[in-house]
Amino acid sequence: MRDLDDPETISAVERRETSAGGSFRRDHGALPTGGGHQRGATPLHVCDDRPMTARFRSLAQWTTLVPVFAVVLLVLTWGRDLPGWIVAVVTLVLAGAVLAAVHHAEVVAHRVGEPFGSLVLAVAVTVIEVALIVTLMIDGGDKSATLARDTVFAAVMITCNGIVGLSLLVGSLRHGTAVFNSEGTGAALSTVATLATLSLVLPTFTTSKPGPEFSTVQLTFAAVSSLILYGLFVATQTVRHRDYFLPITKQGAPAAPDEHAEAPSTRTALISLGLLGLALIGVVGLAKGVSPTIESGVDAAGLPHSVVGVIIALLVLLPETIAATRAARRNQVQTSMNLALGSAMASIGLTIPAVALASLWLPGPLVLGLGNTHMVLLALTVVVGALTVVPGRATPLQGGVHLVLLAAYLELAINP
Repeated sequence: MRDLDDPETISAVERRETSAGGSFRRDHGALPTGGGHQRGATPLHVCDDRPMTARFRSLAQWTTLVPVFAVVLLVLTWGRDLPGWIVAVVTLVLAGAVLAAVHHAEVVAHRVGEPFGSLVLAVAVTVIEVALIVTLMIDGGDKSATLARDTVFAAVMITCNGIVGLSLLVGSLRHGTAVFNSEGTGAALSTVATLATLSLVLPTFTTSKPGPEFSTVQLTFAAVSSLILYGLFVATQTVRHRDYFLPITKQGAPAAPDEHAEAPSTRTALISLGLLGLALIGVVGLAKGVSPTIESGVDAAGLPHSVVGVIIALLVLLPETIAATRAARRNQVQTSMNLALGSAMASIGLTIPAVALASLWLPGPLVLGLGNTHMVLLALTVVVGALTVVPGRATPLQGGVHLVLLAAYLELAINP
């Protein structure tokens, strides 16, 4: 048995404590000192059960239990008329599932690194959002003709103005100036602008079919173009020019990776990835479950039906909003930009092909063209976004401008 004050013994214990996520405190007043052990004292072995305890605690964490409970609650409430107190419970679980999704997304992101972590969360949310849109279109009848358009445009405005503005505001207030890579962010913004114009603006002006709709050939072109552009961007972001999408310092050099904790193991990351999927299924499914209550409230208040899509988009995008804000607080605004613009891009690039395919068997029309007011807001968002991105740094003013644009969109959605 080694002496407790032996440096090798202390170093070994430190390494075990650090690997278990804890911190080692040398409290010699609490440990036996001297050349040997005190009589009657329990000998301290250079081994402990902290890893087992850590695993047990991780299983008992609420971030592990809430996603499972959310899915169970989703199964129990799916397709049923919910009384008021059940809606309240569902709302609380929905909020917990959002926070759990953020936690597990950060675990996965810490393991795989940027920009893969942001891509995982953006794609996961969008895939489930697309499934929700198609489900609502099947069940919604004539009211669902504009659902895809309203939801996608709401996602674009929330991400490009809400998440971007909030991230820039938080990052600049906390660190003086919010810095990001203008090359990567500019490429993302240009792709979002192109996708939005091809999918949401052009249908308003085409003449092959009456109304703001695409013909079959035009819709096929828009769907294929969306997939190609999104695929090209993902390849650029993750393979050819990954360094354009990594956080940088105020001097423009690549930022050092976080050193506050070791990267999780592959097993832990895979568990978090599975729990992330469960949490997102719970978020989107429970949002659909409370949507009839939301629709009733919107109708009772005399608001336009498109407000329902805005509210659901706000709920679905909460995980990305929280994750982006937390990244901005850590002075990783580029990660926030990856989340915001990547979500907008995925929302268009995956939703349009999905609804185009679904339109083959859906009986009603598919209205994608925006009205004049929304086209003005989209154009202003692109112009302001370009002016924000070019310098590669932003002050609270830029964040405030984007948030005002989001506020204008929300106000016009309520009072067109």
